[in-house]
Amino acid sequence: MLTLLAALPIIAILLLMVVAKWSAALAGATAAFGAMVLALSAFGFGGEDDPFTQIEGIVGVLARAGWVALTVMLIIGPALGIHHLQQRTGATSALEAGLARITPDPRVAALLIVWFFCLLIEGAAGFGTPVALAAPFLVAAGFKPVTSVVAAMLGHASAVPFAAVGTPTLAQLAIVDYSPLDLSWAVAPYMAATGLVLAFMVARMVGTLMPTAGPPWRWMAVAYLAFFVPNLLIARFVGPELPSLVGAIGGAVVFILIVRWVLMRRPPSAASEQIAAEERVHEAADEVVERTVPPGVDPAARERASSEAPAKQDPTMGFLAASAPYLVLVVLVLVTRLVPPVREATQSWEVSWELYGHFSESIQPLYHPGLLLALSFLAGAAWQRAALRDVGLAFEKATFQVVPVFVALVAMVTVAFTMSESGMTTELALAAAATGALWPVLSPFVGALGTFMTGSATASNILFTEFQDQTALSADLDPVPLLGAQGAGAAIGNIICPHNVVAAAATVGLSGREGQVLTRALPVAAVCLAIIGVMAWAIV
Repeated sequence: MLTLLAALPIIAILLLMVVAKWSAALAGATAAFGAMVLALSAFGFGGEDDPFTQIEGIVGVLARAGWVALTVMLIIGPALGIHHLQQRTGATSALEAGLARITPDPRVAALLIVWFFCLLIEGAAGFGTPVALAAPFLVAAGFKPVTSVVAAMLGHASAVPFAAVGTPTLAQLAIVDYSPLDLSWAVAPYMAATGLVLAFMVARMVGTLMPTAGPPWRWMAVAYLAFFVPNLLIARFVGPELPSLVGAIGGAVVFILIVRWVLMRRPPSAASEQIAAEERVHEAADEVVERTVPPGVDPAARERASSEAPAKQDPTMGFLAASAPYLVLVVLVLVTRLVPPVREATQSWEVSWELYGHFSESIQPLYHPGLLLALSFLAGAAWQRAALRDVGLAFEKATFQVVPVFVALVAMVTVAFTMSESGMTTELALAAAATGALWPVLSPFVGALGTFMTGSATASNILFTEFQDQTALSADLDPVPLLGAQGAGAAIGNIICPHNVVAAAATVGLSGREGQVLTRALPVAAVCLAIIGVMAWAIV
């Protein structure tokens, strides 16, 4: 009975968002209230007979939820600012034109963003940064908003076990006594297998750019191999810090070289069509402004409408300048993560708090991706010599977009922390472990559960690594493959975590329609988790 009660908040979120089509804010607030009631009444949260302790528990959970939501907002805000500035300065159009020079096929250019760019930023920074950056760019390139978010979420997932220079796997190493190579190789084959599913879905979504041409299956196969060959080799022989980072950088270089080699062997045919398509987009934007605000009605309204239209390409802006915010971000991330003195300096300042001796959170402001994104925004504006008015409007628009998202994030994180603090999450994990011989099959689902509730593969690994290890030893099973299944499951959970969905949807104006993203992501995640479970069962 307790297991069913513990599952009710998750069931409520899924039903309300996917079936009833409620917004994440409303579904999250409803589930958060229900989780609080269950925690206090059925799970003894805060002490059954002590109302003051219960109030402290509620306040502590809400304080932590607000703090975590704020740290996520620090990523979303600057990422949106970069997107709006790129639109206003015409840098997005310049980037599209530059990608068209690499390949006239927009589907192949999209793979560079959906696959390699997302994998690179996830491998270097993590924390949802790649989706916040890539999804708006994909919308500008012609994808529908829901497709943009889902594609970016699927595209970055393969890098998650080794994200932020290996943080999720390193978190496991801090808990159990196995070698780094054992754990990095334990998780890598699972991700290579699920990567086939993710790549298949990415190719299908990229194919929507040119429906008559269909998905770019051959190019997706090249992109898959270009990333996973070095990824697997480094995981097997080097360790968990660099598989995603090197796989993304090396894979992108190999992919571009192959694309250029193929193009040299056949004359380009679609470049002129691509340029014509861009011109039609800009002409359509102008027509929208004309229809929305007829000439002579209200000059101020006309100016506001024009500010919403896509910026036209700046003919003087080169590809390097147009890429400035992203290039600066990559450099900042690599330097702060891979150069030991810089890493130690940026991690030396920590802001933390503690409440009632139990609830606490912290942030390293100089190391957090939010600051790096903000610096990239400013550096990009300076490099592109953006007008102060454009910088101000981009900042203003981004700020207004993220404020409503805060409510949804607080609600979703409140559900997660309530379940974790009250023991509801542990109850679900123990129920799965009680299945005995089926445990290897369910092991990745526990990893996904941790990420679903916390929004972080690292947090999931911290929650459940020791649990997975002890369960395997108690059942006389080899724990290493199950720890790999935990890490892989936690990575896939990133695709469907509600507050990740909320944050990603906010970057493309889908606030209130997050259920559409979750509806498309859930089946993919279920297939991937089933593959990991079957592999774990076969290995063990």
